[in-house]
Amino acid sequence: MRAKDILGRRGEELAAEFLEDQGIRVVEQNWRCAAGELDIVAVDGDTLVVAEVKTRSSLDYGHPFEALTDRKVARLHHLAGRWAGEHSLRLPRRRLDAIAVLAPRGSEPVIEHLKGIG
Repeated sequence: MRAKDILGRRGEELAAEFLEDQGIRVVEQNWRCAAGELDIVAVDGDTLVVAEVKTRSSLDYGHPFEALTDRKVARLHHLAGRWAGEHSLRLPRRRLDAIAVLAPRGSEPVIEHLKGIG
């Protein structure tokens, strides 16, 4: 596995732990279909939450949230609908969140959580 992929997996695990610590129940990670992948699917009260995780080891190439383009957000909304259609979990609300994980070598990771993007 490439270093970038290892960092990404670590970031997703840290993000899932962060959400759980916030009282948000993670129900699935790395869900895939032909149209793409959802990093984290979770439940926050009566809301289905789809969280996109972006992990970086530094800010050399910009903040992780900068990778969330309008096109990416639109695709995530589509995938969230597809996930909901394939699962029996029915909730009245749906929200798309972004989680940035900055994990420099030798330092504690920093996690930022944006609720309700796009």
